[in-house]
Amino acid sequence: MAKLFPEIDASLREFVAAQHMFFVASAPSGESGHVNLSPKGLDTLRVLGPREVAYLDYVGSGAETLAHLRENGRIVLMWCAFEGPPRILRMHGRGHALEPGHADFARLRALYPASPRARSIIRVDVLRIADSCGYGVPLLRYEGERTQLPDWCARKGDDGLTQYQRDNNARSLDGLPALRWPSVPEA
Repeated sequence: MAKLFPEIDASLREFVAAQHMFFVASAPSGESGHVNLSPKGLDTLRVLGPREVAYLDYVGSGAETLAHLRENGRIVLMWCAFEGPPRILRMHGRGHALEPGHADFARLRALYPASPRARSIIRVDVLRIADSCGYGVPLLRYEGERTQLPDWCARKGDDGLTQYQRDNNARSLDGLPALRWPSVPEA
């Protein structure tokens, strides 16, 4: 049976901080469209308050979460204990994509490692916090962070990342508007 929490207290902060990865799920409105589920890692999550979290959104091959948040704001974050006692924690909420240029972006960006370059920061107003047993989650051993994303970003450079985002992150799989920056110059 799930236990509900009124806020992100010290024990939940500890649990979240101890996990090496979390998952983000979102979906478009209506009956059609692709539901999206993405794993996140690389020290990207921050608890901002008793009912607010944010994560650094790195450049990626798709921009589903950005598009879904622009359309309806619905998001859920989930952590699984792969080490230690079994537990699953979910935070349901309303997400907001803060792209560079947004008034809060620079302030929040300072909370994370300086590189690689971020595409956006996803801030979540948490509406429901619940845990469950996690008995079916396997025990896995953490070996370390992968270096491919930071290495890829370094090889691309700023201009290459900007072009990649123009080419791959302006729309979702379903054609919904996603990343607003960098805008494609008028021809």
